[in-house]
Amino acid sequence: MPGITLDRAKAHLNVTLDADDALLTDKLAAAKAWVGAYTASDPDADTAPAPIREATLQLVGHLYANREATLVGVTAQELPFGFLDLLAPYRAFCF
Repeated sequence: MPGITLDRAKAHLNVTLDADDALLTDKLAAAKAWVGAYTASDPDADTAPAPIREATLQLVGHLYANREATLVGVTAQELPFGFLDLLAPYRAFCF
């Protein structure tokens, strides 16, 4: 399976307009770098497991929806079986 493309990220996010393509490209690159560092793998590799690809897309969605470092006046809560749960079996521990 080919790497995670801009078109695939847009489909995941249900984004149909091209106005945010540059922004989404940056978010996708950041998500790939974060997941790659966390798992010591390449999320774009043909052999990348589906959970790593899904976690990358979820992180793109999070970065796109929450563009600032903080939220004011909102109670945020992590969803069960989310991003980190998908990556847990693939985490690379460094000592």
